[in-house]
Amino acid sequence: MPELTVSLGERSYPIRIADGLLGMPGALPMSGPCLIVTDDHVGPLYAERLRQAIGRNDCPLWQMPAGEPEKNLNRFAELLQTMAAQGLSRNATVLALGGGVIGDLAGFAAACYMRGIAFIQIPTSLLAMVDSSVGGKTAVDLAAGKNLVGAFHQPQAVWIDTAVLATLPDREFRAGLAEVVKYGAIADPEFFAWLEHQADALLAKNPDALAHAIAHCCAQKAGVVARDETEQGERALLNFGHTFGHALEVLTDYGTLVHGEAVAIGMHLAAAYSTHQDLAPESDRLRLQQLLSRFGLPTAMPPGVDSEALLAKMRLDKKAVSGNLRLILWQGIGKAFIAETIDATGLHGFLENHAAVD
Repeated sequence: MPELTVSLGERSYPIRIADGLLGMPGALPMSGPCLIVTDDHVGPLYAERLRQAIGRNDCPLWQMPAGEPEKNLNRFAELLQTMAAQGLSRNATVLALGGGVIGDLAGFAAACYMRGIAFIQIPTSLLAMVDSSVGGKTAVDLAAGKNLVGAFHQPQAVWIDTAVLATLPDREFRAGLAEVVKYGAIADPEFFAWLEHQADALLAKNPDALAHAIAHCCAQKAGVVARDETEQGERALLNFGHTFGHALEVLTDYGTLVHGEAVAIGMHLAAAYSTHQDLAPESDRLRLQQLLSRFGLPTAMPPGVDSEALLAKMRLDKKAVSGNLRLILWQGIGKAFIAETIDATGLHGFLENHAAVD
């Protein structure tokens, strides 16, 4: 069973990756009180398998409707009330079985309940496997913006069963590939080139290609988190495209775009704006656009998005300082950097005319 480690001293934890991990009875033994948190898409498929893997039939289940709109304060409060009603104590463990929404919500509840209890990430989407399950970011959304209420709370472990991707809807799988592309785009041109060569294998869900991509992304993120746990510097680079993407998700009421699609558009906008500012070559923007398109991902803003409204939502991004925009831009593939001050007027003009680069 391949295993990586997120090195955080006494709070270090393993990332275990295996095909069929949840189908291995007793493969993931644990003790103490527990609660499985999942949604109505994932729970019926994998909750019983998880119970078998941990060797426990006494781990209760809390299940909520699937979807980003459910990652809100009302569901958060409902989960906390359930944890209390179950009599969970300080030695309890929350098992987050699902995609990024479940991981974020369950992790935040674990961070707050009794001032913090253990939780384990069991991601079931590609996006969660390569990104949101690792690193301890937990949050819920507000109407004003995405992930505005949350905490850094590291999991006790991350258990990744690549076999569950067989039941992941095609749109969600492709959306996860956006986050995979991101790792090459920000700091690893060799991995980016590998993705270009292995695109067909990944789209076919070739087990070897998937295992390599997931392990590579997890290793890269684990290293970044170990060096910058609370996003004071380098970790912000992992948000390449996210300032644009989160704002687009909010403006479209989480209904038009799934997260990975919004990130794909955001990465392309960041690359195009970098080219517009003479920071990066046009050829690299084109390579990024071509790879995203090959994975079936959008690169242009949806019709009807108002650039002024988009900028307003971007000002609420967590990387902004005193309302001043900060963006993750690049100097080309593998060379992302933090742009500390962005001219809002110039960016507005770019957004008004960005369709010219598509």
